Amino acid sequence: MCGNFNLSRTQRFYGFGICFGLGFLISILSSILLTLGSITGFAILYTFGNLVSLCATGFLVGFLAQLKRMFDASRLTATIIFIVAMVLTLVVAIVLESVILTIICCVIQFLALLWYSLSYIPFARDMAKKICGGLLA
Repeated sequence: MCGNFNLSRTQRFYGFGICFGLGFLISILSSILLTLGSITGFAILYTFGNLVSLCATGFLVGFLAQLKRMFDASRLTATIIFIVAMVLTLVVAIVLESVILTIICCVIQFLALLWYSLSYIPFARDMAKKICGGLLA
């Protein structure tokens, strides 16, 4: 069940794939604005792309369930960091107009979304920790 929508399993997977792919594409296309010198446009488009990608999981678990699960103990830290990073990305780009700080905020935003997404895959976070630990050793 996908919220109040009666979507088949196949329709939910299509919804997820299209939404996730579209969000990823939007985020990638935002880099064009960065190369053209529009830091504000880049930050807005990049953040919007990440939000679209995040909404993709709503097709799998239901949008209300997704919202509730974002604040589960295992996801709370990643959720808070992701929200704060999105706000900071926009504030830094629009108010401070700092390219370096905006890119740093975008990297934090990406990593928080990645860490959040990995929480839905059994043992994925443990594997990521081992991979990163191996790279640092």
